[in-house]
Amino acid sequence: MKVILKQNVDSLGKAGDAVKVADGYARNYLIPKGLAVEASNWSLKTLENEKMQIMKKLETEKKKAEVMIERLAGVTLSLTRRVGEQDKLFGSVTTKDIEQSLQELGIEIDRKMIILEEPIKTSGEFPVKIKLQPGVMTEIKITVIGEA
Repeated sequence: MKVILKQNVDSLGKAGDAVKVADGYARNYLIPKGLAVEASNWSLKTLENEKMQIMKKLETEKKKAEVMIERLAGVTLSLTRRVGEQDKLFGSVTTKDIEQSLQELGIEIDRKMIILEEPIKTSGEFPVKIKLQPGVMTEIKITVIGEA
């Protein structure tokens, strides 16, 4: 089945691309999620108009991401956690903790955008990546301070 992507899909292509996918993938995933529309004669004719609208939308999202990168530049979060022997934390610092700390600073970021390979379980300073959009990433520093 041929579909026109309405949003960027990592494994398929960019918004506005006409791609051929399996029928089930299109009917069960792409179209219901609003990621694509079926490519018919009518939709192929309106593809150019939709491409312009999609490109404008992507441009505004990119500008928002750039503003967010500027806001996150130089941000260092300090989190205090109880520690035991060998500077190991009781529990860990997760993406949810980082999201809450950013919200306290007035920065709204979904925790799904925070890339943390594994939860932080020791005190110290750690770089954490934030994926604002596909291909647009920034990095903040998390300082975990241990208290006895």
